[in-house]
Amino acid sequence: MNWFEGFEIRHFDVNGVQIYARVSAGLPGDRPALLLLHGFPQTHAMWNRVARQLGRDYYLVMPDLRGYGDSSKPPGLPDHSNYSKRTMAQDMVAVMDVLGVDGFDLCGHDRGGRVAHRLATDFPARVKQLCVIDIAPTLDMYNATDFEFACAYDHWFHLIQPAPLPETMINGSALAYLHAKLGGWGSRGLDYIEPAALAEYERCFSNPATVHSMCEDYRASAGIDLAHDRESRARGDKIACDLLVLWGERGVVQRLFKPLALWQAQCAGKVTGQAMAAGHFIPEELPLPTAAALLDFFGQNA
Repeated sequence: MNWFEGFEIRHFDVNGVQIYARVSAGLPGDRPALLLLHGFPQTHAMWNRVARQLGRDYYLVMPDLRGYGDSSKPPGLPDHSNYSKRTMAQDMVAVMDVLGVDGFDLCGHDRGGRVAHRLATDFPARVKQLCVIDIAPTLDMYNATDFEFACAYDHWFHLIQPAPLPETMINGSALAYLHAKLGGWGSRGLDYIEPAALAEYERCFSNPATVHSMCEDYRASAGIDLAHDRESRARGDKIACDLLVLWGERGVVQRLFKPLALWQAQCAGKVTGQAMAAGHFIPEELPLPTAAALLDFFGQNA
């Protein structure tokens, strides 16, 4: 196994936090830049097998979002604004600024997809093309909440409870909680995860500061992020570039939402996509088909 062979570890001091990332060796400029954002409860390690397929064609930037992995984990503010998707998006733009990258392609899975949505909305001139994986827009998902959704995504409602209740409950058996989430949402267990990646998730999730940060991420999504989304829609702000949507055949998005229609309503560009033969964690369950879909989509206008 080649664990991120050809990539360098970088630390970026931006917006009062330190963002830990792996980036392609060398300097950007000789190939298109692609920013890959992970989701909950993972780190950038989720991209390892996909990165092996994309690394020759793209200058890859794979950070740990603030609060996750080895990036900074500041205590949450009363309004959770330091974990808003707008703040996280600003972190990512600042990372690309340090690297000297102006325009770039962007892909996000799960929480990373929500950061990517906000980044593309707030910084349309920076994002050439966008891919989101196994999400529908946050506001639409909350607006459609019913019994079935609440049962399927119970963590959306548990993690947003006031601190420190969910943190205390999770830290009482952190690895059992982690394994349950990684093995759920149609994923059928943990065998799809590389052992080195699982070890990274376990190491990071065992840190109580990580658990608090993840709760803050969800608290922000149920509060300030919804306010930002409503404001954007009231102004008519939309994703300007073309958008690829991938979702899992065995996941919650497939069962309860119409992702292409929901995303087209929030995008001024062309929206395409497909269901993949997987659960929620598509890039790790299907790394080769995921990489192929990204190469095809991002290569169209390279």
